[in-house]
Amino acid sequence: MKSLSLPKDSALWSKAFTFGVATSSFQIEGAVNERALSIWDTFCDKPGAIKDQSTGEVACEHIERWADDVELIKSLNVDSYRLSISWPRVINENGMVNQQGLAFYSQLIKALKETGIDVFVTLYHWDLPQYLEDKGGWLNRDTAYEFEKYTQVVVETLKEDVTAFTTLNEPWCSAYLGYEAGIHAPGKTGRDNGLVAAHHLLLAHGLAMRVLNTQSPNTENGIVLNFSPCYPFNDTSEDKKASVLADQYFNHWYLKPVIDGAYPAIFESELEATGVVQPGDMAIIQQPMDYLGVNYYTRSYFSHDHQSGFVSCPAKDDELTAMGWEIFPQGLTDILIDLNNQYSLPPIYITENGAAMDDEIIDGKVEDTKRVAYFQSHLKAVDTAMNQGVDIKGYFAWSLMDNFEWAEGYEKRFGIVYVDFETQKRTIKQSGLAYSQLLAERKQQQ
Repeated sequence: MKSLSLPKDSALWSKAFTFGVATSSFQIEGAVNERALSIWDTFCDKPGAIKDQSTGEVACEHIERWADDVELIKSLNVDSYRLSISWPRVINENGMVNQQGLAFYSQLIKALKETGIDVFVTLYHWDLPQYLEDKGGWLNRDTAYEFEKYTQVVVETLKEDVTAFTTLNEPWCSAYLGYEAGIHAPGKTGRDNGLVAAHHLLLAHGLAMRVLNTQSPNTENGIVLNFSPCYPFNDTSEDKKASVLADQYFNHWYLKPVIDGAYPAIFESELEATGVVQPGDMAIIQQPMDYLGVNYYTRSYFSHDHQSGFVSCPAKDDELTAMGWEIFPQGLTDILIDLNNQYSLPPIYITENGAAMDDEIIDGKVEDTKRVAYFQSHLKAVDTAMNQGVDIKGYFAWSLMDNFEWAEGYEKRFGIVYVDFETQKRTIKQSGLAYSQLLAERKQQQ
């Protein structure tokens, strides 16, 4: 079996460094009839929205199989598990608390804690309640304040058993893919929509951080952002300018407000034209954070576009994942060092890193050697960044198990555990076994 290894002097061997796996609620839970509808339930019913016409109705049946999944997580020798709470499972259409839904998460988190696993809880991983979308969703400023109320409910119940809270996971995906490009739920389009949704999401983050910092000071509290270093598609001055614009729009648009309390100046006039920013908003958004979560998968290429200034281009390299994403570990080192040099950052967790591969189960095994190599190269990239002075406290592999991969349906497999979606049988892949073995060796050396 191909294994994972770390240099003997690697900072990743430290007991203070946490290794984990991650999932999100809509992607694994199922049990749709036990909660309110989310925007993803509605989006799945839209013809052509999901490539294989699937839904999250069953997913990985995690609501039913959670106890077995806790044992599975324990078997991987990880220190931590990152999960998300389903907002519509906790709050009903009438705005009242769904005690059954809240009790599920309380039971799950207590069980994880009892096995010695630290729990990182994400409050929002894209599954907005549909009843709030019916009122405008993230285009409606009131949604940010509804998120604040929801945060209060969750924190009050779960804080004693949680190690860290995350307000939002990848607000770029929610705003840009969901409200500007229309690729994700709720499938709306328009540049102004993307800008307005992004601001309201960040406002929600700031409001939630105020709750977390006052009501749950003993947990680590922060936000998770996705980053992709931006490169010019061609070696021309126009494409170089386009890559700089894209970097500001996709990467710094979400980080600069939470760290510096301001949006990138290059788009200031465009934002002002929407009228979305109100007095005092930026102070709310810029709340003290205990950590920044960084999700990384690949780099991006851009070329000049007369209308928008930049347009995304396909990857050039032949070494691609099943998503068509270039395998480029150097990009993780580069983005970490660049961000660390540009901002006064809190400590960092790599909260998602992984790859979709064309996995097959043969004779009861999944020999995903390409994924093992992906993890090996990206762990080295993290180690390199730490040696360059970046304060990184942990690494979470995405994902624990194959699941509903949003607009891709069930066709793309990111898991280190293979899921047969007909029988729901879980099989640890070679990558999962290698990850588990590495962490076992690490524990022996501590």
